[in-house]
Amino acid sequence: MLVLGIETTCDETAAAVIERAPGGSGRILSNIVRSQIEEHARFGGVVPEIAARAHVDLLDGIIDRAMHEAGIDYAQLNGVAAAAGPGLIGGVIVGLTTAKAIAMVHDTPLVAVNHLEAHALTPRLTDGIEFPYCLFLASGGHTQIVAVTGVGQYVRLGTTVDDAIGEAFDKVAKMLGLPYPGGPQVERAAANGDASRFALPRPMQGRPDANFSLSGLKTAVRNEASRIAQLTPQDISDLCASFQAAVLESTADRLSVGLKLFREQFGTPRALVAAGGVAANQAIRGALHDVARDAKTQLIMPPPSLCTDNGAMIAWAGAERLALGLTDTMEAQPRARWLLDANATAPAGYSNTRAGF
Repeated sequence: MLVLGIETTCDETAAAVIERAPGGSGRILSNIVRSQIEEHARFGGVVPEIAARAHVDLLDGIIDRAMHEAGIDYAQLNGVAAAAGPGLIGGVIVGLTTAKAIAMVHDTPLVAVNHLEAHALTPRLTDGIEFPYCLFLASGGHTQIVAVTGVGQYVRLGTTVDDAIGEAFDKVAKMLGLPYPGGPQVERAAANGDASRFALPRPMQGRPDANFSLSGLKTAVRNEASRIAQLTPQDISDLCASFQAAVLESTADRLSVGLKLFREQFGTPRALVAAGGVAANQAIRGALHDVARDAKTQLIMPPPSLCTDNGAMIAWAGAERLALGLTDTMEAQPRARWLLDANATAPAGYSNTRAGF
């Protein structure tokens, strides 16, 4: 099975072709990603209108490159998949409309993919993991602990009640005057900092639920920074190190509870899986190893290039759904919000974008 995947939910324009074997294994034939960081850097965040225009300008060429690199033509495709949400609605419309046009012209099945489901299923592409497993999904707009029991079968065990982890990293970077994108900048500065200098809170630690909260921690960083008349580079590094340490400890605690809830409801997970852009943070990856070790389960993390937004994860999610006979019509709608767990409700302060405005 050959599937073209299109990703345009935020500030990456991406397309990929994957091959799914009858036994369920997958192979990436091409994976082209064009980041829009330069276009948004001077604004300190993603500007939705600029992102949508860039997708319009870039997408056709990126799809052509993906198809050429894969060495196939459109007649060979078994399906075309596009991220139909959640995300910045202008970008989502561009990707889904393009996928519909390809599907219509070439009489190819269409799959409208939930971007979060694509992250959730990526470890089945990279590692061939079987269900059920516990997913830690952490990105610029999402922080969730999810029980993944099958394709389309997800139960949210914990989520953020305010800021997502990636969002908090970006906002801390901005308040400290670090350039966009903030997450990697905070991680880089933290490497040279003293994590014990500032006593920051560990939000939600010790609670019986598996929810996260980052807003208070972000405010604590701002308060500490405001007490210093003029921040030096070392002050910034120490603040970043202290902030990152607090995030790591809070995340470890929340995941430990999430794994406990998973076992109570679904038995022993086959693995703890980390996905989303935040999972590319090396310090967080190290902390997750400790959590998995303490929980006596294996840790699976896709390579960093497949943790951030990309077309291969969309193509794979489309292939997984196609293998079950699940397709969509031309009436499929783009969605700015689309919860992974159909039975969940969005908490107060729910966020699913990294827009700067």
